[in-house]
Amino acid sequence: MTIQRKQPEAMLFDLDGTLFQTETLLLPAYHATFDELRAKGLFTGETPPEERILGALGMLLEQIWQRVMPEASIEARNEADKLLLNYQMNGLHEGQGDLYEGVAETLQALHDRGIRLFVASNGLEDYVRNVIAAKGLGHLFEGLYSAGQYQTKSKVDLVQILLETHQIQSAWMVGDRSSDVEAGLRNHLTVAACDYAGFRESGELEGAHIRIRSFAELLEYL
Repeated sequence: MTIQRKQPEAMLFDLDGTLFQTETLLLPAYHATFDELRAKGLFTGETPPEERILGALGMLLEQIWQRVMPEASIEARNEADKLLLNYQMNGLHEGQGDLYEGVAETLQALHDRGIRLFVASNGLEDYVRNVIAAKGLGHLFEGLYSAGQYQTKSKVDLVQILLETHQIQSAWMVGDRSSDVEAGLRNHLTVAACDYAGFRESGELEGAHIRIRSFAELLEYL
């Protein structure tokens, strides 16, 4: 049975694994990045398994590269940062990358109900802005917040900045990783956990108030 909750003033959304099927853009860029790192002499050997980067989605970039290529130099990691972003931006311009089913329609329905919509992502500012723009969602969001723009060390801090800046009293945090659950709970928000991306590890969504298996399910809880 679905227990409905009072409509919040705002909803804050993670991007990767919540709104955006990251792997549809990320994996081609990931392989191209390592091809170029090898060509530049900054990396040798096989490309690390895709599972490493998919499992790191939602982390800060610094943590992602430590996980993906722990033996690599700082120079190689910095170059990987730049290359991956460039390849992803090129992919977006070529039409790569998909939203999850029902995302555009559900966001429009929430917007029509007067709920203020925001993105809160641990990603880079250019990446977040370009994904939202390329997928035609920009007009629905009041603000796009990224760790890259605000140099925050955790999503808890990023969400706190967002709430204070926009003087939001009641909100839901919607995301698919433990960082989203923590950011919501520590900022006293209702947490809606997205359990459809497949990137999470066991137990990551513990503590969430709501768990959805498709994005459109959000509407059933209002």
